[in-house]
Amino acid sequence: MRIGFGYDVHRLVEDRALKLGGIDVPHKMGLLGHSDADVLIHAIIDALLGAAALGDIGTHFPPSDAKYKDISSIELLKHISALLRKNGYAVSNIDSTVVCEAPKLASYIPAMVKSLAEALRCDTGFVSVKATTEEGMGVTGSGEAISAYAVTLLTSGTGG
Repeated sequence: MRIGFGYDVHRLVEDRALKLGGIDVPHKMGLLGHSDADVLIHAIIDALLGAAALGDIGTHFPPSDAKYKDISSIELLKHISALLRKNGYAVSNIDSTVVCEAPKLASYIPAMVKSLAEALRCDTGFVSVKATTEEGMGVTGSGEAISAYAVTLLTSGTGG
């Protein structure tokens, strides 16, 4: 068994769609980044790569590479899922938390879980997404940014 942890944060800006967990979430602002800036997927990717000791998201998808400009993060997750399978790993579970003051995410979480599970080619029961606020404190609490945390457990038939 291999455990990995991931974290990401992106600034909220106007004139950008908000993508979280591979779905569109209606909001007056979106996240700034080279890709679609889906903080939830980025945190999950880093957790998966960390568990497999395969680097980090910036190593695999450098922001300096124009081919990743505005790319859907769900496509990046599909690539990482294939890489994990190629290296003999399977997702046992993912537990993640999105931190933001707005929008409220509870009604979007089932669609996020489905989107993530499909990209990872695993059962929805292996993917947990939660949401919380920071009670008005810090960059997420002030509404300047959204962050996400993820932890994952991978199983392997090779070592570990």
